[in-house]
Amino acid sequence: MSKPRIGLLGTGPWAERTHAPALAAHPGIEFSGVWGRRPEAAAALAAAHDTTAHSGESGLDALFAESDAIAFALPPDIQAPLAVRAAAAGCHLLLDKPVATTVAAAREAAAAATGAGVSSVVFCTLRFAPGTAGWIDEQAAKGGWFTAHAYWMGALYGTGANSPYAESPWRREKGGLWDVGPHALSALIPVLGDVTGLTAVRTGPDLTHLVLRHVSGAASTVALSLSAPEAGSGSGVELRGERGTEVLPTEWGDPVDSFRAATDALLDSVRTGQPHACDVRFGLRLTEILAEAEAEVQQAGAGAPQAAAADRA
Repeated sequence: MSKPRIGLLGTGPWAERTHAPALAAHPGIEFSGVWGRRPEAAAALAAAHDTTAHSGESGLDALFAESDAIAFALPPDIQAPLAVRAAAAGCHLLLDKPVATTVAAAREAAAAATGAGVSSVVFCTLRFAPGTAGWIDEQAAKGGWFTAHAYWMGALYGTGANSPYAESPWRREKGGLWDVGPHALSALIPVLGDVTGLTAVRTGPDLTHLVLRHVSGAASTVALSLSAPEAGSGSGVELRGERGTEVLPTEWGDPVDSFRAATDALLDSVRTGQPHACDVRFGLRLTEILAEAEAEVQQAGAGAPQAAAADRA
């Protein structure tokens, strides 16, 4: 039996450093090609991994036809409509987080996957990293958690930062809530249950605080930013409950290994027909929560000038 063929959409730093190396080295698949919006970038990445380059509309359709599954390393609101097209072409989906930054686009991607009967996995790193995936499953099995705090203080736009991901327009526009919020939620929700209500406050241009209520009855808090000072950056999750306190391991492992694990999860879902817990429907739920938080922040911001005017009056 031939190996499953997986193609890659995207040629940026995340694709170059994580997706392409993981797919090229995976012994259980055939890396069927790379598609990029810039032909020269697609050609360079494909050449580096001995596969085929594609660009343009015809190249996109060609890669879909030559692939059993498609991995995505694209901005979320480019990813979502292309995921719809890939699903319609019969390709399974290995998506990045967030699936989209609008509920409508994420819902369309989820509906397309369901309608086409294709499997999907969303690459939320903590759910697949060697150092954290087992920890999350273990804490979920324990239960009895009273509260939790998660923080993700990225220094992407902090003073003196020098990261290739800082050139990403969508990250600069959407900030920490959308870029690293999915990481925090992907660890909290499996342990505490779905979010039943939230309060969101933004105390700086890119510092968002969430208070979440979960179906288990537990509450959690989250702090998110991409603009923290380098010396104050970091991430973590702390749980408190009947059995004491647990802290997310600080050593996660190589992202290439994590992406390989996500690839294995997709292949297993295809083989068994069983949906993965971190599939496109979970990705849709993350977008719903983040969109609700963003709307609350925006509403609070719109009310601030009115309140100030009333105070002056």
